[in-house]
Amino acid sequence: MTGARGRPRRRVRVVTVAVVSFLLLLVAGAGWVYLRINGNISTFDADGLSKNRPGAGASGRNVLVIGSDSRAGDNAGLGGGEGDVGRSDTAFLLHVYGDGEHAVAVSIPRDTLVDIPPCLLPDGSWTAEQQHVMFNSAFTVGGSSKGNPACTQNTVERLTGLRVDHTVVVDFAGFSAMTSAVGGVEVCVPKDVYRGDLNPNLGSRGELLFPQGRQTVSGQKALDYVRVRHGIGDGSDIGRIQRQQAFLSSMIKKVRSQGFKPSTLLPLADAATKSMTVDPGLGSADKMLSFAMSLKNIDLHDMKFMTLPWRYDGNRVAVVQPDADALWASIRADRTIDGKDAGGKDAGRKGAGGGPSPSESVSGAGVKVSVRNGTTVDGLAARAAASLTGSGFEVTDTVTAGSQDVTGTVIEFGPGAAGDARTVARLFPGAFVRGADISGVVITLGRDYAEAPSATPAPSASSSPSGSSSPSGAPGGARSADDDPCANLSYG
Repeated sequence: MTGARGRPRRRVRVVTVAVVSFLLLLVAGAGWVYLRINGNISTFDADGLSKNRPGAGASGRNVLVIGSDSRAGDNAGLGGGEGDVGRSDTAFLLHVYGDGEHAVAVSIPRDTLVDIPPCLLPDGSWTAEQQHVMFNSAFTVGGSSKGNPACTQNTVERLTGLRVDHTVVVDFAGFSAMTSAVGGVEVCVPKDVYRGDLNPNLGSRGELLFPQGRQTVSGQKALDYVRVRHGIGDGSDIGRIQRQQAFLSSMIKKVRSQGFKPSTLLPLADAATKSMTVDPGLGSADKMLSFAMSLKNIDLHDMKFMTLPWRYDGNRVAVVQPDADALWASIRADRTIDGKDAGGKDAGRKGAGGGPSPSESVSGAGVKVSVRNGTTVDGLAARAAASLTGSGFEVTDTVTAGSQDVTGTVIEFGPGAAGDARTVARLFPGAFVRGADISGVVITLGRDYAEAPSATPAPSASSSPSGSSSPSGAPGGARSADDDPCANLSYG
């Protein structure tokens, strides 16, 4: 898919570093270990974050993990792109459910066509919105060696309607040291892989890098494994994402199996934090330790990996709807990908689906809402309007939407109306909330509201020959961290 564009660049996928580093920080609670790790952490400027952001979900948290392949600094000798400009071809959104016992990481393919909202440049000016462009281009806005994580975060919030609580950027300088410190990671290769598969410009097959089957890799070999694309499956980034997810699963499993021994985890924590740049909300060891504690009770089977519902659009990737909106709505309502309520104690005190309980009032005073019926159910807009007006909202109109096949309810808001949209969302638990080029707040009702106003649909498992809502091919469209490393490795 992507190999035909220009001269191929050697990419390194570092999807493991951030998640594993959170686990490792469990040992960083006191003394010089704490101070050393605290001194490693770098933060990025949050001034570039959008002022119109989605509201918070039920009770879980969302962490955006971005992999940078800049060759600046210590990264220069490890392969990757040319030049010092920070680029990102790897990103996933990690959602930790409110119960602290489930998590899901959703990969976003680098070639996904998205809208990039205005982003802050190094000179203090803002870009114009870009439409229908590649997702990974958001990180390069401004041409900085450190990339533009705020721009990528804004893009993900626009794409998903989910509020990103934290963003972590990881480079690959510390990746090699981490895989070596853990004693290597077990991987599986579906067929023999040669040097020419890693570098199509080599002009020959080259040496054998990975024989078919199971093997343990570390250091440079681990880097080679996570970046190889050609010669396996259809040679696309989609298949590579699957193998990266398998690698991350295997690495987390390895760390868990060794136990939290300081002698093993200190070198890992040191290398991980050296390779990370985080938002100010995670900018100290104690803040990262607090987040790490939220992961410690997640069983390997309940740590899931999946890919944004997608299909090919020429040599790019398009988002499949309504599957994607249903996925984001499920996550926002703290429902697992198989439909279970994982909202935890806080969500349990609320009404069904994470909404307000009968004793918890919602005041819509001063908030104007336009209501659209996105289904064929008669009277649905009127029913929603009655609920809104009963809570003090002003309903400006009730109309039929342009499409009447909407699965998940969508709340859109214009400039300055993010707070109003969050208030509306309290009456529609699980609704997909996103910014748009409109005035005020517009809610488009989906089948989820028609069938049960407090229920949130699980993402569809449909697929087509040209794409998939669950390209991993694993049961339920997701890989668990305890899955066989040889299972479901190659799309195409």
